[in-house]
Amino acid sequence: MSDAFTTRVLNITSGSTERVVDLTADCEAFLREAAAGREGLLNIFVPHATAGIAIIETGAGSDSDLLAALHTLLPSDDRWQHRHGSPGHGRDHVLPAFVPPHATLPVVDGRLELGTWQSVCLVDTNRDNPDRKVRLSFLG
Repeated sequence: MSDAFTTRVLNITSGSTERVVDLTADCEAFLREAAAGREGLLNIFVPHATAGIAIIETGAGSDSDLLAALHTLLPSDDRWQHRHGSPGHGRDHVLPAFVPPHATLPVVDGRLELGTWQSVCLVDTNRDNPDRKVRLSFLG
């Protein structure tokens, strides 16, 4: 594979609770090797039907607010037709329509071009699947 395209898979253990996992440091570490000061695009993709990627502020309560908002929009009750797994698991399969399983971000001088308070996060509401893969791909 050429230097113009590099990819890596992260293995993330999100646990048995709903979580927002900050991946920013993992993305930056990947870019230090893959981008080497170049410009391009970083694509973050989670190949799961019940998780997504969000660009949000973390550490000041926004991650908890996001999970609370998802509970309001997508309650974990018995209304869902998709019924295997934990009660309300059908909502987890609707999550990617609200929090997509991908994001593409600019890379300038080998670094993510994020705003001051922005972080790259895995959003995982599926308590039945604690092991996630996240693919990072740099094109530059």
